Amino acid sequence: MSKRTHEQQLAARKAKRQAERQAERSRQRRNLAVTVTAVVAVVAVLVGVFVLFGPKGSNDTPAAGDTPPTDAPAVPDGKPKSIPTALAPAPKRATALPAEVNCTYKKGAEPASKKVDPPSDGKIKASGTSKVSLNTSVGDLQVTLDSALAPCTVKNFLSLVGQKYFADTTCHRLTVGEGLQVLQCGDPTKDEAKQGSGGPGYSFADEVYPTLKYGRGILAMANSGPNTNGSQFFIVYGDASGLGPQYTAFGTLDEPSLKLIDKVANAGVKPKNGPTDGSPVTPVKINTATAAA
Repeated sequence: MSKRTHEQQLAARKAKRQAERQAERSRQRRNLAVTVTAVVAVVAVLVGVFVLFGPKGSNDTPAAGDTPPTDAPAVPDGKPKSIPTALAPAPKRATALPAEVNCTYKKGAEPASKKVDPPSDGKIKASGTSKVSLNTSVGDLQVTLDSALAPCTVKNFLSLVGQKYFADTTCHRLTVGEGLQVLQCGDPTKDEAKQGSGGPGYSFADEVYPTLKYGRGILAMANSGPNTNGSQFFIVYGDASGLGPQYTAFGTLDEPSLKLIDKVANAGVKPKNGPTDGSPVTPVKINTATAAA
């Protein structure tokens, strides 16, 4: 074999490996992208599509991503220094939506992690609230969904609840650093190494607005970029000053529910995406999700 042929084969194998790694990254976990201000020191050393602080494409905004999880034990730094106790004001649009909006749910690039039907397309009222109770391994979390904020998102969440999509799922991600204190749930994937990558097999558009802010008690959708909402959501239990307004807020949790999450946060994380970002030391399993009649 000539030297040139050998080099060509090496180059071809290298290109194939790079393509395989890129394909794997594109399937990796759907984590929160975050915009971190200059004064917020949230630390992680990760690369890929959804790893905290790994750039996505040509966008300079730090993003959440896909570094494979490690078996690193919890460390003292994996606990919040403090958690704000004041509830954030309930989100409210500066300009109200029309009385009805049109919702569309499109088939996604990846198959559903758990068999489920998408909501029907069509118009829905952009008003009213709905109650959902998440019965979890750490207690009941009481959620109020607000259709005036995000009617298509509320419709989707209620559809998933009605189909028992969230039953027997794990809240796979907890962040405890300054600027990002959230608990992320909604992925039915059972394989811990792949948790964070799953979804319902369809997506729908963002329902955000420029003045949207996040704080203690806000419920919002996780995404992997614009208009990629599916089933994963996050609960802001503390500081979320590092988040920009690109995550659809669609409800709130009450104070007793947040105190349950505080206990989980204070127990710390098993670092995966940095010392303050990983799976909770205290597991949080959603046993059932029930909408009020």
